[in-house]
Amino acid sequence: MKQLTGLDATFLYMETSTTFGHVSGLFIYERPSEDYDAFQAVKDTYSAHLDMFEPLRRRLVEVPFGLDRPYWIEDPNFDLDYHIREIALPAPGNDEQLAEQVARIIARPCDRSRPLWEVYVIEGLASGDFALLSKIHHATVDGAAGAIMTTMLLDPAPDTPLREPGPIPEPEQLPSSRDMLGKGLASLARRPDRTIRLQLRLVQQLAAATRQEGLANVAGAARRFMSAPRTRPRDDRDSAPEAPDSMAPRTPFNASISPHRKVAFRSVPLAQIKDIKSALGATVNDVVMAACAGALRRYLERTGDLPDQPLVGMVPVSIRTGEETDVWTNRVSGLFCPLPTNLADPAERVQNVHEWMAEAKQQWDLLPADMMVELADMAPPALATRAARVATSLRIGDRVNMPINLVISNVPGPREPLYLRGAKVKHYVPVSTIAEGQGLNITVQSYLDVLDFGIVADRDLVPDVWDLVDFCVDEVNVLAELAGVETTEARPLTGAGPVAAPKKKASKKSA
Repeated sequence: MKQLTGLDATFLYMETSTTFGHVSGLFIYERPSEDYDAFQAVKDTYSAHLDMFEPLRRRLVEVPFGLDRPYWIEDPNFDLDYHIREIALPAPGNDEQLAEQVARIIARPCDRSRPLWEVYVIEGLASGDFALLSKIHHATVDGAAGAIMTTMLLDPAPDTPLREPGPIPEPEQLPSSRDMLGKGLASLARRPDRTIRLQLRLVQQLAAATRQEGLANVAGAARRFMSAPRTRPRDDRDSAPEAPDSMAPRTPFNASISPHRKVAFRSVPLAQIKDIKSALGATVNDVVMAACAGALRRYLERTGDLPDQPLVGMVPVSIRTGEETDVWTNRVSGLFCPLPTNLADPAERVQNVHEWMAEAKQQWDLLPADMMVELADMAPPALATRAARVATSLRIGDRVNMPINLVISNVPGPREPLYLRGAKVKHYVPVSTIAEGQGLNITVQSYLDVLDFGIVADRDLVPDVWDLVDFCVDEVNVLAELAGVETTEARPLTGAGPVAAPKKKASKKSA
């Protein structure tokens, strides 16, 4: 039995009838032969790795009345057949049909009486390939841990032999409500002491960051006085996010969300992005963020809702050091960055993103990296869950401006090809999540020589989500023309639809 950290549990507290805490990934695999059995290959792969992946075997046990954070136990009723499922698209099996099926699956919460993950093998793609949708709750792994799991599950070569599984820990008996209540009451008695120590540490590190030596010394002395043998050792890495100076401007997708989703995805060559960044003196992330800002500007201009001030995006940031004793937990925070949707010039947008991201990272470096993780440990579960439900019932997203407009992320992926029992991964499309008041998420994932855009949105707030993802590709081409590099046409991931030839290389514009 192992207790969830406060940050892990936060992704449970946030769940309501319209907000879900799971994240997903959509893989497109090249079928190696006509008789290849994708469903059996997936089952064989997961079965051979169950001993390695604790998150696949563990289920939740909650503390009565929400007195304390839940615990993980080895599921006494684990059933692999429940978690791995097979479905098929009707003809012709195009991108829009695949996205619609994915949107329906992610609009259902995970069953908390079982391990919090599902895998769907999706057949019927026009190309003859197959897709795999992996859905796992954020309470059990973050993005970095999910990437580690993916790399360990898949093979580095098509002829890699299936590993021999090791022993799996014995299932645990479900504890009684009385046992869990006792654990919760004991933890509740310790919480005030833990809160005071955390507050003292925050004061000390803030004082050090602002060079107030006297205050830092006093807080340090108080912390030493408060220390007890049961205190866990903490490191003192410096890092934490800086909130924006004001609330984000309102847009059509900053409102109360429904339980229904829309998904869209497109792919562009990674080499094109790298050529653009080299020509413009930027980074890959600058180019991606600027293209997304341009797409959002075009979208909001069309609806007549473009604000005068820039939108505000929250960029997830991993705070992993590689020294964690427990890989399968959350080590993630986020920084806030303006998105220059108020600027008409694409070159200015790239420059602004570059400068604002640099400033956001500098401010991030002023405060302790682990502070948000530790503060989350202090949140009473019952209160946090109640707050999420009240926010949803009051439709708080319709009543106030949120601090951010959307979550936007650029995730670097594997540079080497990956295989599933001989089937090569062709695309790795991120499928993230949305929350109350923030009905849009744009995540971009690189893999090999492609960059896949994945957009998840509330079905009612962003009904024309395919237009938005096409705008992202269009804005990449705008930057390509500006940089004098070759532009490309978006190509369907499923093989259904016309494949346009790349355009000729544009001439460089003079400065």
